[in-house]
Amino acid sequence: MSRENNLAFIDGQNLHLGTKQDDWLVDLRKFRIYLKDKYHVGEAYYFLGYISETEQDLYNNLQKSGFIIVFKEHIPTLKGNKKGNVDTDIVFEIMKNLVDNQDFDKIVLVSGDGDYKKVVDYLIKKDKFRKILFPNKKFASSLYKNLTVAFYDYLNNPDIVAKIKYLHQKKKGP
Repeated sequence: MSRENNLAFIDGQNLHLGTKQDDWLVDLRKFRIYLKDKYHVGEAYYFLGYISETEQDLYNNLQKSGFIIVFKEHIPTLKGNKKGNVDTDIVFEIMKNLVDNQDFDKIVLVSGDGDYKKVVDYLIKKDKFRKILFPNKKFASSLYKNLTVAFYDYLNNPDIVAKIKYLHQKKKGP
């Protein structure tokens, strides 16, 4: 039996806000390992709103952890005023992979946003959908209420949190 080769698409802002709301943060390295081990994710695309020099440490950490960073395109004069909405970009990249890339098995999506409902339904119908991982129950759109448990999970389940939570390292005293 050959091993699955799945692709992951992560709504970075949704993931960050959803876990922060529950007072914990994702350890990106642990999360990438979790996606690989649990869902056989070969490539994991992490979508962010826009480039900011103040976030360079985050970008470096994402890359070191094995994520492929995808930035939302913005007109330079609007960057400061615009929300980093990446939903359309994620849907486009998923559909582009369905058409152009035959070298993957299924899609894993990380977000609770209801804007993905149509593409999730389509991927399930085409047997190309593995799982949607909601950051927490509050971030799971009610549009997914009829989705069977085989197609979703919550990252704030205690067993998952234990595997992917960022543990703050305490500084050593003098």
